Amino acid sequence: MPKKIPMRMCVGCREMKPKRELLRVVRTPEDTILIDFTGKKSGRGAYVCPEEGCLNRAVKLRQLDRALDRTISPEITQQLAGQIAASKLKGEARGC
Repeated sequence: MPKKIPMRMCVGCREMKPKRELLRVVRTPEDTILIDFTGKKSGRGAYVCPEEGCLNRAVKLRQLDRALDRTISPEITQQLAGQIAASKLKGEARGC
């Protein structure tokens, strides 16, 4: 029997994708917003594709803000953009 792959919706493009392919932003119970690299931190989470277009759309239309019920700081947005850029560089280095 094949293993079930958990799917999540990107708040930018609204497409369902495997959870492992997306970046998770979480609002912790202490009310801080951070990027969850493990995917296991407790709190309210929102998922974004690792693509600049999806992130820009999610920020511009305030979809991340709505998903987390908080205003996202520019620092978190910059961290996400940096994470996306880093993952693109890794992909190019591997020849993907």
